Amino acid sequence: MPYPGCAPGSDCFIIGSWSITIKAIGLLSSGIDSALALKLISDQGIEVIAVNIVLPFVSEKKDHASQIASEIGVPLIKIEAGEDFIEMVRNPRHGYGSAMNPCIDCRIYMLREARKIAEEKDAAFIITGDVLGERPMSQHSAALRLEEREAGLKGRLLRPLSARLLEKTVPEQEGWVDRSRLLDINGRSRKPQLALARKLGINGYSPPAGGCLLTHKEFASRLKDLFQRQEKVAVRDISLLKLGRHFRLPSSRIIVGRNKRENALLMEIKNPGDYAFQVPDCGSPTTLLIGNKTREAIELAARLTARYSDADTQQVLVEYRNGDGTENIFTDQNLPEIY
Repeated sequence: MPYPGCAPGSDCFIIGSWSITIKAIGLLSSGIDSALALKLISDQGIEVIAVNIVLPFVSEKKDHASQIASEIGVPLIKIEAGEDFIEMVRNPRHGYGSAMNPCIDCRIYMLREARKIAEEKDAAFIITGDVLGERPMSQHSAALRLEEREAGLKGRLLRPLSARLLEKTVPEQEGWVDRSRLLDINGRSRKPQLALARKLGINGYSPPAGGCLLTHKEFASRLKDLFQRQEKVAVRDISLLKLGRHFRLPSSRIIVGRNKRENALLMEIKNPGDYAFQVPDCGSPTTLLIGNKTREAIELAARLTARYSDADTQQVLVEYRNGDGTENIFTDQNLPEIY
C-alpha cells in the first residue's frame, strides 16, 4: 500500500520497515505515442526517466525528444546506437519489413538497452508507446509478446496506450499503476492520440510519418550496396548515405551535395584522406571522393561537381583538396552515358 510518509507527487510503498519509490524507464522517440505513454504513467505519480535511443537510420533534424521530456517534466537520457545496431540491421534474426527495416529486432534492441538503464537506476518496469495493431510487422499481439520475451522483460513491459487490451503486467498486478486509467487504443488511426495530446497539452512531438530511412526504397538500396561492398560499416558511413547524390566506381564512392546544408555536413564528416571538390566563384556543390583516388575517379568527381554547379561555360575549372593542398582540374559538364 502507498506509504504516507513519501514526498508529495511520488508513489511509495512499504516493504517491511523500508519505503521505496517506484521508478520506470520510458522509451521516448520523437512521436506522439511514446510521449502520451510517458505522460499517462507520470501522471499516476510514478517517477519516470525518459530514454531516447538515437538511431543512425532516423532522418529527424529537430530534437523533439528533449522538447517532449520538458513538456512532461521528466529527466531525459540520450543514447546513441552504434556499430552493434548497424550489424543487427545487416543480419536481423526476425527479418525485414517492406524494405530493409528490421522492426522486431529494432524493438528488441531498444528494449534491451532500456533494461540496462532500468537496472542501473533501480527502475521497476519499462514503458513504451506501442499501440496494438498500429504497425503490421511489429505491433500485433504475437510480435509484442516476442519482443517482451526476448528482451527479458516478462511482465515488466507496460504499454499504457493499449494496456487494457493486453495481459496485466506486474505494475498493474502490484497496484503501482491503476489499470483503469490506462487506455484501449487499437489500430492505425492516430485520431485518439491526437485528441488526447491536445487535452494533455503535449505539442512537441513530430508529425506522424515515416522517420525511419530503412523503410525508404532508395536509401535501402544504398545501404544494401554498402553492406555488399564493405565488411565493416561505421556510423560515419551511414551518415554519408543520408546525404547527397551517390555515384559508384569499383573501388571509390562519389557524393555530391545537393544544397548548402548538405555541403556543410559533408565537410564536417569528411576524413583527412577524402578529396573535396568545388567550383570556385559560383554556386557549387561540395563533392567528396572516398576510396581509391584513381585518375578516372578524380575526373568523374570533377565532372559531376561541374555538372551540378551554376557554372555557365562548357569548360569549368574545378578545385579539389587532396590532403596536401589544393589542385585544379579543367573539365566539361557532360557526363558519360551511363550516368
